[in-house]
Amino acid sequence: MSSSSWLHLLLMLLFGQVMQCSAAVDILFVMDSSYSVGKGGFERSRHYVLKLCEALDVSTDKVRVGVIQFGSTPKLEISLDSYESKEELKKKMKKIHYRGGSTQTGLALKFVLRKGFSGGRNSTVPRVVILLSDGKSQGAVQRAASELKLSGVTLFAVGIRYPRWEELRELASSPSDTHVFFAEHFSDAVNGLFTTLTTSSVCTAIPSGCKVESYPCVQKTLETVKELQGNFMCWKGSKGYSTYTSLCPHYRYNKVYRQHPVVCHRTICPDPCDSQPCQNGGTCISEGLDKHRCECPAGYGSDPNCAPILSFDCSVDVLFLVEGSSALTLEGFLRFKSFLKRFMQAVLSLDTPVKMGLAQYGSDMKIEAKIGEHRDPAKLIQAVEGMQYRGGQAKAGNALRYITRHGFQSAPVFADVQDDLPRVVVLLTGTPSVDPVVEPAKYARDREIFIIGVAPDGMRAEINNITANPQRTITYQSPDRLSAKIPELRAKICSVDNQGCLGQALDLVFVLDASSGVGKDNFVHLQDFVRSTSVQFDINRDVAQVGLVVYGRRPVTVFDLDKYDSGSAVLKAVGDAAFLGGRASTGSALLHVLSQSLTVGKGARPGVNKAVVVLTDGKSAEDAAVPAQKIRDSGVSVFVIGIGDIQQEVLFRIAGSEDHMISVPSYDDLKYSEDVLVQMVCADVKKPVNLCNPNPCMNDGICVLLNGSYRCDCNGWKGPHCETRSREQPSRGDLPKPAGLRRRQHKSEKELLQRYKQHRRRHASPVQHR
Repeated sequence: MSSSSWLHLLLMLLFGQVMQCSAAVDILFVMDSSYSVGKGGFERSRHYVLKLCEALDVSTDKVRVGVIQFGSTPKLEISLDSYESKEELKKKMKKIHYRGGSTQTGLALKFVLRKGFSGGRNSTVPRVVILLSDGKSQGAVQRAASELKLSGVTLFAVGIRYPRWEELRELASSPSDTHVFFAEHFSDAVNGLFTTLTTSSVCTAIPSGCKVESYPCVQKTLETVKELQGNFMCWKGSKGYSTYTSLCPHYRYNKVYRQHPVVCHRTICPDPCDSQPCQNGGTCISEGLDKHRCECPAGYGSDPNCAPILSFDCSVDVLFLVEGSSALTLEGFLRFKSFLKRFMQAVLSLDTPVKMGLAQYGSDMKIEAKIGEHRDPAKLIQAVEGMQYRGGQAKAGNALRYITRHGFQSAPVFADVQDDLPRVVVLLTGTPSVDPVVEPAKYARDREIFIIGVAPDGMRAEINNITANPQRTITYQSPDRLSAKIPELRAKICSVDNQGCLGQALDLVFVLDASSGVGKDNFVHLQDFVRSTSVQFDINRDVAQVGLVVYGRRPVTVFDLDKYDSGSAVLKAVGDAAFLGGRASTGSALLHVLSQSLTVGKGARPGVNKAVVVLTDGKSAEDAAVPAQKIRDSGVSVFVIGIGDIQQEVLFRIAGSEDHMISVPSYDDLKYSEDVLVQMVCADVKKPVNLCNPNPCMNDGICVLLNGSYRCDCNGWKGPHCETRSREQPSRGDLPKPAGLRRRQHKSEKELLQRYKQHRRRHASPVQHR
């Protein structure tokens, strides 16, 4: 069985009661309490000793433990026969006080040689010395260490704080990689020491099913480096009345951190949860070496293993990109493998439409299984088991760029099959990337690859930058809660198969701030946002309609809802929208949308969900609360995207709900909210529709609900929506005559009067002549 099949690392601090050194052996801890170690380092040494004792079968006839403390002089703190039980031993250890002094490691080892194992047994019992020190001895130590090892004593060295590794390796028994450990890597040091004890037959053999594993690790230290700074004039003596000078070198001493790559060893054992018994996102909890229990999500608690199977109901191509860097450690890598196997066990079946692949990254990339190579879930799980820990640096950026180019090339059996299935990358990571990730992630997203990130809580900001959508980020507080995220991951994978609520009828109006406060350059970002968001909807007369309003001092309709019936036409029209400038009034723009854009005459469809999306920097939004409320009261959802330093209260008064608000720090970051908005709108348009709200009747017509339909009662107007003026006027004598008729009558009377005057003048002329 390969090393990757050993899922559970049995750390001694957790499973000392299961894996114990249970044999007749005398162990003597020699603890450095000098000033160079310090009180903090001494406390770490004490903690190490106490936890290691948890893995020792301490008793008078099995393991006996003693403690010597040394600084300038050694002192026997606990003899091998001064207690009866492990609890009594631990109490004595807690009473040991830090002494300080110089680092006289040689004297301490000579003390062991001279006094022997006080309270120990005869030489037939294995004897072990565990030295805990920073290795900065102020005296000779090699001779005493050599004599001690020649006497049959096994000598371990555990480095404290910033050790001098060369000295510790010379002191310890051979080989040094199995006898020298670093206390800062606490769990590795405890496990490594236990591994050496068991493999050397000092203690009982490794438990059945467990295995010793070697892995790369790093030992660090702080070294003093001598650097020449230059020469200066100095006095060299005198003769008579003459003095002699010369140039003397000037040195500077700097503290430098050093890292030493080494090979470490540890014992890993099979986990009872290795078979993934907990289905549907249930969390498997180990109880010893052969028992487990399942913590099931809601709805599956009636079954001990959280059955039945919850399979995928979507068709996507999924590539799991798993970190395998040195910073993650072998333990973290095994945890990710365990999570993957439990996930696949929970959601996959032979008829699952999802095709999956596997890849691992560290300093470089490796495709572990191509997309669709294994359609049998059992074989896919075997592929996960076969993944080998690679180590190296965590270069997530390089990995994302690689899988964008090569990760979704189908296995040979599917090479001739062309499909348009959504492509999803699930990034499993536990440490920050050492190379840039934002641009490679954008490179992947621009090529229609959806990225879902799974990481610890502390990496939320970095993962959000990678996914460009907080709703595609999954974080967990502690490693033991990772398996509880299985249902959430399944839901997020399938969510990409429902982009833009395809097939869902929707009337969507974008309202863009085109004022001077936004500026012409930033207005381009708003246009790009509308274009990128619009293409995620199926734009035609029967499904989704899109309208656009821009505003400065006054609102302007760029195009109405029924203007275009294709996505390409909408994209071009959005690009042609003009920047207005001037002082903005968001309130006026929203009133314009309510009275103009959302009417039947402008393309709004009765019985179809409607949404208004406002993009603003908030500087002109003080007057928008009342108009926004009127729009919401008419049954239209209002979403608002606030850009820059904008108060949340302003956004809330427009949107009316925190679920309809999005805040972005800058116009450059606006693109990261495209998918977030689409998901918000799609979740909202599923609500029931009132045919009479907003009112489809024009010119003050009254909407009357019928059985599954409506009618408009019109006054002075006619048509299905009161859109045409009625020519039939009531015949009442007391009604005033039409203004046009009055004007014509008035004109005729003037003409008659003028003709009468002309007639009088013609007939009056002969009389006057006589």
